[in-house]
Amino acid sequence: MKTERLTEKDLERAAELLREGGLVGIPTETVYGLGANGLNEEAVGRIFEAKGRPQDNPLILHIPTGEWLIRYCKEIPQAAFDLASAFWPGPLTMILKARDMIPKRVTAGLETVGMRCPAHPLCRAVLTAAGVPVAAPSGNTSGRPSPTKAEHMLEDMDGKINGILDGGPCTVGVESTIVDLTVWPPRVLRPGGVTLEQLREVLGNVEVDEGVFRLMESGESPRAPGMKYRHYAPKAPVTVVRGAPEQTADYIEAELTEKSGVICFEEYEGRFSGHTVYTIGSVGDLSQQARLLFDALRAFDHSDVTEIWAQGPEDQGLGLAINNRLNKAAGFHVVEVGER
Repeated sequence: MKTERLTEKDLERAAELLREGGLVGIPTETVYGLGANGLNEEAVGRIFEAKGRPQDNPLILHIPTGEWLIRYCKEIPQAAFDLASAFWPGPLTMILKARDMIPKRVTAGLETVGMRCPAHPLCRAVLTAAGVPVAAPSGNTSGRPSPTKAEHMLEDMDGKINGILDGGPCTVGVESTIVDLTVWPPRVLRPGGVTLEQLREVLGNVEVDEGVFRLMESGESPRAPGMKYRHYAPKAPVTVVRGAPEQTADYIEAELTEKSGVICFEEYEGRFSGHTVYTIGSVGDLSQQARLLFDALRAFDHSDVTEIWAQGPEDQGLGLAINNRLNKAAGFHVVEVGER
């Protein structure tokens, strides 16, 4: 299969491919997604084949406007409309009860479905032109770091899908927040671009699922994408070091071997000369850290490092999402250093 490289002028072509059951890489503000017509069970099945994605890992349906929500969900609580008003279009996915027309391949057999209205204007334009909800997990081979540029996705999907719509670099850089609204209080199943603090400003009490902080057991069924399996991992094993930045830098510096690579805050780049180092922004700039994290993880696959050490931020704000992605990339191999 030849993968077409599409741009904004090819919007109608991308929409046509989606309507006809093809697979198209679509840009969002979070990461690039591997999209298919979410009402076409065969097309959805091809997502799993292209990614090598486990069948019990549910997908998210992307819609161009919140008005589409009632088409595909039922028994929608007021909390969903409140969140949509506050954060849509944007990096927020809501778990709601699915209507019967949603294929079970989308929901992984669950009675619920994740719904999102992305903020990327080109993404919403292609969703509108296609006229169908688009199921779209991150556009990487399952387990690898998510793509935040079209060329990242091409690395993994060239020859496996029909096209990639290039919308430029992603502005958020980590996947959407997933909040389950079928329970009360609402529960964050995956932290992302909308922070826990922002959710609580709208809804009051919001809890964080314990699955955010650990790998699920083999017998557990994931209620949202990314909960069960190792994700975001480069080829070399990752160790996350958490604590005060100066202390984590000291610890990493003491542990380095000849083939070690480092992900660090830019203030500490000079501590690791002679090694492959990728910085993810300054200590206090969580937005930049989120944008650069997957770029750094992917970049190591083009180096000869045999291990990767990574500094992690605190869990406040976007830091919760950044740490979640780092911890999953590391298989939750985390070292805590000193007092935070």
